[in-house]
Amino acid sequence: MSTMHEVDYQIHGDDMQFVEIELDPAEAVVAEAGGMMFMEDGIAMETVFGDGSTRNSGVMGALLGAGKRLLTGESLFMTVFQNQAAGKKRVSFGAPYPGKILPIKLADVGGELIAQKDSFLCAAKGVSIGIAFQRRLGAGLFGGEGFIMQRLTGDGWAFVHAGGTLCERTLAPGELLRVDTGCIVAFQPSVDYDIQWVGGIKSALFGGEGLFFATLRGPGKLWLQSLPFSRLAGRIIAAAPQTGRGGREEGSLLGGLGRMIDGDNS
Repeated sequence: MSTMHEVDYQIHGDDMQFVEIELDPAEAVVAEAGGMMFMEDGIAMETVFGDGSTRNSGVMGALLGAGKRLLTGESLFMTVFQNQAAGKKRVSFGAPYPGKILPIKLADVGGELIAQKDSFLCAAKGVSIGIAFQRRLGAGLFGGEGFIMQRLTGDGWAFVHAGGTLCERTLAPGELLRVDTGCIVAFQPSVDYDIQWVGGIKSALFGGEGLFFATLRGPGKLWLQSLPFSRLAGRIIAAAPQTGRGGREEGSLLGGLGRMIDGDNS
């Protein structure tokens, strides 16, 4: 008997999207802590250890689920939103930065998906959020996303977020695609993932694309993002104003606002 909750959903917006999930009575959805946008009256919110999956039963199961999330760098806790009312109720979750929300029915992709640890947004209760170790040492050390990625298993709906524009590709058996390591959102476990040296000292040092590519070899489906959060954060840091001797940002909008506030308070 399946323990997956068959939820209905609708995605709103263009670049700053949110997903609105409709829950029948007793249905539930699990999400990262802090991802909720709004919920209607009648939905109860509960913080749980691990991923909230019914597969993790008992104290040891809960501890194992929480430990897996700790290894991926995520919080030990997740939040379960359950409809305890007599009729349908809605809860929504917002994307953390500009991009697209990708809904994936795990049953349609073989019941399993490997995803970036930061891409998971929410899922129908019953989907298990575990860890996927990279088999090769090179992929673990230089893969950009580290040695550990998230493994989503089950047959229900899962929602992941991609930064910028989303690209979906289906690789034929043996077909190879070289990708910037940060641009990977998710892929089927049938896709072989490895790391490759870019080749050439000039390309490595001055090409601006880093020292390593990710290589994805088919068969299988994969999803890519045009704007990884790490790239967005890097550009923001590079454009951040310099701090003057007095500890104040100079020559920027933020610095001007700070001076205006100081003037109002003087």
